[in-house]
Amino acid sequence: MLASQRGLFEIPRDICYLNSASYSPLPLRTQEAARAAAGRKAAPWTLDPAFANREHERARSAAARLINAEAGDVALISSVSYGVATVGKILSIPAGMRILVLENDHSSPILEWQSRAASAGITIETVRQPIDGDWTSAVLAAIERAAAPRLALASISSIHWSDGGMIDVEKVGAALKRQGALFLIDATHAVGVVAMDVTKLDPDFVIFPTYKWLLGPYGRAFIYIARRHQNGIPLEQTGFGRREIRSDAEIYFGDLSYVAGARRFDMGERDHFISMEMAAIGMEMMAEWGAPAVAERLAMLTVRIAEGLSGTQARIMDSRFRAPHILSLGFAGGLPAGLVQGLAGEGFHVAARLSRMRISPHVFNDEEDADRFVEALKRRI
Repeated sequence: MLASQRGLFEIPRDICYLNSASYSPLPLRTQEAARAAAGRKAAPWTLDPAFANREHERARSAAARLINAEAGDVALISSVSYGVATVGKILSIPAGMRILVLENDHSSPILEWQSRAASAGITIETVRQPIDGDWTSAVLAAIERAAAPRLALASISSIHWSDGGMIDVEKVGAALKRQGALFLIDATHAVGVVAMDVTKLDPDFVIFPTYKWLLGPYGRAFIYIARRHQNGIPLEQTGFGRREIRSDAEIYFGDLSYVAGARRFDMGERDHFISMEMAAIGMEMMAEWGAPAVAERLAMLTVRIAEGLSGTQARIMDSRFRAPHILSLGFAGGLPAGLVQGLAGEGFHVAARLSRMRISPHVFNDEEDADRFVEALKRRI
């Protein structure tokens, strides 16, 4: 089993940080790179002309590696919501069709479609949060619902951000293809921990940021766009998205046709000299460990916590339906007031999400963290 990587981070022993589903700490190596990158931005005359493109392609390749994609099928973006807006511009969904979303899913894969539903004449169908936690069965039932309007798209998270419920994207993807529908995956809580291979899954779009599980900065994200959609118009019109717009040439607008592949969908002002390298480092570290090894380690920790809380009033989703790295606790009457804040005061950091407690360890956590947290939580409940 992958050992705890705590030594690669700057985390005091008395801090038990179990909230990587909100923000992950930055590895020491990433912090050092950030300081060096800030120095380069302070002295831009030290940058060679090819520097920016090297950083773009390093990050693009690192993101592609995590989902077994070609680098040319991945675009550099700022956030999941930016990616979904990009998809909204690419797709033209006919009136009368429906789009599937999850109840209480994060806002990013939902709001774009809700904002255009009335004017476009499309229906947003919400898959209700299942009592037993079996999101996969609930989504499959919605896809195959008899007498429903024709399905255009499922825009869903592969792991629910609040309860940690995991969707079998292979089963869902196959069901969508049978209906001739498209698949947009918000993989925020999956990529890097849960293995994904787009060459086998063949989704239409996969979007993920770096600031949670990929040990990177805020404001860096990536979108995989299947080649069948790469001829669309980007959300932003940029010079680098065209074949020849050159400030050093005699003719500035030399060739306005779009570049090939997903690079045309790169965000504007992509020259993030500081955070692009930070994003690449975190993704490269995750790829070196490998999703199966990371998932195995984090599952060990969440199972250890769940078993430690056996017999308490905490309600825990069946292990068959939950992600390996997120443990969500429910309580009769809702999350006790002040519980999360009280734990934080003792150095135990978790999150309150929709009247539940979300626990999300990462590779820097160890068995001592899990056991100390269980003891502290038992004292308080």
